This record gives sequence, structure tokens and C-alpha cells, in this order.
Amino acid sequence: MKTKEGIEGVVQVNLTELQNSDAAGLKPAVKQDPCLPQAGFNSPVGFEMLQRAAKMLSSGTIFPERFRNNIGDCAIVADIALRLSASPLFVAQNLYVVYGSPAWSSKFLIGLWNSCGRYSAIRYEFLGTEGQDDWGCIAKSKEWATGEELVGPLVTLSLAKKEGWFEKRGSKWQTMPALMLRYRAATFLINTVAPELGMGIRTVEEAEDIGE
Repeated sequence: MKTKEGIEGVVQVNLTELQNSDAAGLKPAVKQDPCLPQAGFNSPVGFEMLQRAAKMLSSGTIFPERFRNNIGDCAIVADIALRLSASPLFVAQNLYVVYGSPAWSSKFLIGLWNSCGRYSAIRYEFLGTEGQDDWGCIAKSKEWATGEELVGPLVTLSLAKKEGWFEKRGSKWQTMPALMLRYRAATFLINTVAPELGMGIRTVEEAEDIGE
């Protein structure tokens, strides 16, 4: 287990699981024989295998409570885990249901980027006056293959207010603006450069800001 320091605390990332993730740009630890039946939605046999896995996962007490006794959601978790070549428990710990849709935790998405081996770890640059509308953050990284510096869009408190994120009830933009600026800046960078890492799934913060 490795930790990433942030201004609001420590973000924990399971690097062992990430390094075994095909979506992270690395080869899976074990290659499956394409001639053998694969669990998933692509065939009746695969669907049966997926259902059996989902039933087992939904009955486990170690699985996150939000997925217990919910075979349908556990089947989705199992399918995503297979696509990422990751542990179903690892996926379930970082996948949430917000307004009826799946959403990743931001630290999970950042962890995928930092550990995929294609880019340097994300760094953050703050601009403007802290606490004022012009206060903003840019996420930066470097692509190892080309040496190109990657710079994401600027995210400011002014943008958060104009988009309606800041004033939402229970919004963390009001209580933890520095962390939210980092999360949103990193998400913008990842979504514009390597959207395949998140499989098109929004982060929890994005889903909560957008609302129903």
C-alpha cells in the first residue's frame, strides 16, 4: 500500500491492484485462454458465470454494504472488474451509485493515472488569490513515451459558481475548496487525455455536482 499526500489529508491507493490492471496500460497478471468461456454479457454461458459470481459477491460480509444482497449491481461490479482485470472487491470499494448511475471515487481515477506507467504522477498548480473567485487549479503531467507536457483545463471557484457546483446543498466546494479544485482539475486532465482509464464513468464529485 502506498500513500499520496494531499492538502486535505492522505489518499490511499492500492498499487498492487492497479499494476495488475489492463486498463492501467499494463498487462494482466494472468492471460485467459480466449477459447475458454468467459464470464460476461456476451454469451449465455458467460452470463450464467457472471450471475454465479454476482450471487457469491452479494452474500459476502466483506463486500461494501451498498452492494450486499444486490445481485444486479454485483453483476455490474463483476463485469467492470473483468474489463479492468482487477479484483471485484477493489472495484466495489471505489465504485458508488449516485443518482442511479455508477461513479468512481476521484482518488481511484487519479490512482489509475499515476500507476498506469504511461504518464508521470499528476501535479497541481494553483493560480489567483486563495478564496477569491479567480483562485484556480491546473493539473499537469508528462507522457513518458513522447516527453510531452500535459496540461489540463484551468478550474476556478468562479467556474464552480457559474456551473452551480458551489451552491448545492452539502457541497464540499464550500468546506474543502482546495481538494475539490484538485479533484476536478485532475478529472478534466484524465478525461481529455486518457478517457479510457475511467471507462466513461463519471467521478462521484462530477455526478453530485451535475445532480439528477
